[in-house]
Amino acid sequence: MEPMYYVGLDVHKRKISNCVKDVGGQLHGEGAMLATRSELDRWMKTLPQPWTAAMEATMFTGWIYDHLKPHAAAVKVAHPVMLRAIAASKKKNDRIDAKKICDYLRCDFFPDCYMASTAIRERRRTLRYRNLLVRQMVQMKLKISSLLMEAGVSYNKQRLHKAGYFRELLASNPDIDPGLRALLQQCREMVVRASKTENALIRSLRQDRLLAERVERLMSIPAIGPITALTWALEIGEVGRFSSIKKVVSYCGLCGDQKQSGSFVQRMPLSKKRNRHLQTTLIEAAKMAPRYSPTLALLYDREKQRDNANRATLAVARKLVAYLMAVDRGRRIFW
Repeated sequence: MEPMYYVGLDVHKRKISNCVKDVGGQLHGEGAMLATRSELDRWMKTLPQPWTAAMEATMFTGWIYDHLKPHAAAVKVAHPVMLRAIAASKKKNDRIDAKKICDYLRCDFFPDCYMASTAIRERRRTLRYRNLLVRQMVQMKLKISSLLMEAGVSYNKQRLHKAGYFRELLASNPDIDPGLRALLQQCREMVVRASKTENALIRSLRQDRLLAERVERLMSIPAIGPITALTWALEIGEVGRFSSIKKVVSYCGLCGDQKQSGSFVQRMPLSKKRNRHLQTTLIEAAKMAPRYSPTLALLYDREKQRDNANRATLAVARKLVAYLMAVDRGRRIFW
């Protein structure tokens, strides 16, 4: 067998520090380069073969991972929380960080995390952009309400964002001066534009060949709509990577941390180590679920009597995770 060479990369926006060692720990090269594809190509030509690379997960990791993968024996990505030794070091710089990542990889101590395929990550980026548009729409709607309240204008709260009522309000209300009218119209135009873009993005994702069949199966579950189904499919990626429902519940942030010392066991609030996109979507779905499913309504009522409404919502969200896992893993519709 050819000896393997191990490469540690410390990735930043403009610069990438690297360290190359063999299995015995002998240094074969280190340095820094610009974070561009052309620089990476030039650097890869100087590497001894075969080689395995590792880096920390950052917002810049995706394109570097995709660019290196065809040329390496393997490329691994680590979760930043699991690399606490780097942050805890007394002396810390990019060169030292690259060396430590290289040593973790060489000694098989590297805490590698799941890296979704390029196709899934591209579609996930689209869905997360849609979430940004929704937040901006809500901000603009709140701004319209606040502008009217600042000017002392009376309006129908339930109908304010209906197109016909909004036009009638601007045309007929004498308390709206020309300056305020211009601001309100601009806010309304931003809401309409964002809404059209959001609908187009969701339509394109639902019709995508990679997702269409999977999303339709997930939507057969009561209270699971297109947004929840798309979020599950794109944020989970390959459902087979989870060995149990408990691990998925933990990944979705639907359980708290546990602290145990001897016979003392304490449950903490919901963990911050989670996929926040899945957590938010599943909790919102769980709030609506009792309206669409008698089984989930009974679960909600039982848990609410035992504790409170928030705990009951979490219990429903965990049950939805179990349903989603069963449908997605079994590749069958919900009965």
